[in-house]
Amino acid sequence: MATLTVSRQKALLRKYNRNVKYFMMLLSVCLIVWTLPKQAKFRYEYEKGRIWSQKDLISPYNFAILKTSQEMAADQEAALRSITPIYQLDESVANDQLNGYKNDFEIKWHDAGISERLKDRYQQMGYDLLKNIYDKGVLTLIAKYQHGNENYPITILDHNVATDKNTAETYTREHAIAYAGQQLNGLKDADKNFLLGLIQNRLQQNLAYDDRLTARLEKEVLEGLSLTRGMVQKNEVIVAKGSVINDDVYQKLESYKSAFEDNARVNGNPYLVLLGQFMLVSIAVALLVVFLYLFRKDIYHDNRLVGLILLVVTAMLGTLSWSIKIQQFNIYYIPYCIVPIIIRILFDTRLALNIHLLVVLIAGFFVPNSFEFAYFEITAGMVSIYSIKYLSRRDQFLWSALIITFTYFVSFLGITFIREGTFLGIDWMDFFPFVGSVVLTLLAYPLIYAFEQVFRITSDITLIELTNTNAPLLRQLAFNAPGTFQHSLQVANLAENAIYTIGGNALLVRAGALYHDIGKMENPLYFIENQSSGYNPHDKLSYEESAQIIIRHVVNGIEMARKAKLPEIVVDFIRTHHGDTRVDYFYQSFLKNFPEKLVDEKVFRYPGPIPFSKETGVLMLADSVEAASRSLKEPDAQSINDLVDRIVSYKLNQGQLNDSNITLKDIETIKAIFKKMLMSIYHVRIDY
Repeated sequence: MATLTVSRQKALLRKYNRNVKYFMMLLSVCLIVWTLPKQAKFRYEYEKGRIWSQKDLISPYNFAILKTSQEMAADQEAALRSITPIYQLDESVANDQLNGYKNDFEIKWHDAGISERLKDRYQQMGYDLLKNIYDKGVLTLIAKYQHGNENYPITILDHNVATDKNTAETYTREHAIAYAGQQLNGLKDADKNFLLGLIQNRLQQNLAYDDRLTARLEKEVLEGLSLTRGMVQKNEVIVAKGSVINDDVYQKLESYKSAFEDNARVNGNPYLVLLGQFMLVSIAVALLVVFLYLFRKDIYHDNRLVGLILLVVTAMLGTLSWSIKIQQFNIYYIPYCIVPIIIRILFDTRLALNIHLLVVLIAGFFVPNSFEFAYFEITAGMVSIYSIKYLSRRDQFLWSALIITFTYFVSFLGITFIREGTFLGIDWMDFFPFVGSVVLTLLAYPLIYAFEQVFRITSDITLIELTNTNAPLLRQLAFNAPGTFQHSLQVANLAENAIYTIGGNALLVRAGALYHDIGKMENPLYFIENQSSGYNPHDKLSYEESAQIIIRHVVNGIEMARKAKLPEIVVDFIRTHHGDTRVDYFYQSFLKNFPEKLVDEKVFRYPGPIPFSKETGVLMLADSVEAASRSLKEPDAQSINDLVDRIVSYKLNQGQLNDSNITLKDIETIKAIFKKMLMSIYHVRIDY
């Protein structure tokens, strides 16, 4: 009954996990579809200068030919040139300043040394001069209307009555002062300076530029401009098969695309568009999950990891959809390569490439020039994955960024040459978004750290940090158990070379090898590699006690590792590096010395489990081979060969590698690498 209950609980748990997975898939699909632009997709791809290879394209309805951006810019410039700026006449300025001039003259004429006889004549002379200036108008010139010429036409409003003039018929303050000076040249210097000073003090603008009214007039003119030039009639050939897409044909195609999208918005069924997007995205997400089921069952059965992958894919496609919607943002600024880099660092190369291809395929349906987009991003994504296939240093990110930039550059040149057919016509500013994309790709580094913390994943970057021999636990191991530390280094070298050759995570193996024996720090002298004085504490213990101390280094190591917050994937190496084998030396010694006693084999057996991956399996073999090689009194090629063969065969016969996914071919490769490296370590001359 209890067994049935446990089985039922496991079945319910599996069902629950599947339901959660399906819900995450559905949620991801819905979020992606929700962010995508809801418009019908124009079926044709075309580029200026290319041959139209499809059948004749015939217009299904009448549509207007849109003007190009250059044509619109020329029309707008011509329209703005036709606008004359508006100035408002303020009559009160002239009246106030003329009255002020009279008052100033009455106060200051005597001090200026003007005689009573000349007073009225000088006063009237200055008044007439100032009035003449105000009658023509005083204003400030606006630079944007000059167009290389100081003077320009204007419209003067006086009580809502418009009068057209040219600024040449008016004065600026500087010109008015110069004019007044010329008119007063016949006077004595003292009289001239006196009158000129009074006039200058009373010069103000009576024509004020009305920017609000002028801007409104400009806006009305621009809004009235036609956006089209000519028409394409129904059943007219837009482009014939085999013809070159020149500027005129290209603009017709652009106009047809715009008309098609407008017509689809008005007459199309938005629910069918939504359904189509849902179907396409669902297929892509389903293919991703099928890939996980077929090739990465460990990820497929872990909803936490599946959720992380779907989150990355959804976030990238959501960002792309946002950039398409706002239409103010070049889509090539988006760091598409950040997805394959994150997936490669957190998981593996095949999964990274698979996800990147699916993301680009989905995006290709909604971006302009989808073939170019797909070529740019697929090649750059593949390069980003290949450039960090074996991550061993942080600076590989920078090298990867440079290689991705170079790939973008070569692709950019190639596509530009195909499109333009000339080197001189390249607009180098078009390449700038790709550079920005690569710079943003470097955000993968902090994002990887965030994902590690949130989803409890161990990346290669973390493994690099753990394999630094200055890490706290390794420093402690080197100080407390130097023999074990040296043994761990040798095991790391053996295991790393073996797994690199047969295929696996070399960084993970190295990290596991360096930490697999940290439990020996608890009682270092009970392990032979740390005994240097000839004293062996096992001599005073029973065989059972000695075996338990040896076995306990696994449990102690697990406790130390978890206390130091080492990743569980590294702790697995500590748990499995002896599998569930016996401590044969003490077991055989017990049988030999106490043949009459019953032996409890569990006392002499490690708790397990046995290795369950290539990496943990290779470490077990490397650990056993390296430890046994120290017992060779006169190591030579034959003894090393026999030793490696014997130990590997023993592990196989004991069933220790049954769950490790290591093939017989891999076993032969591993043995050959171990033999070669041990011969190098012990300086054995190889006979040829």
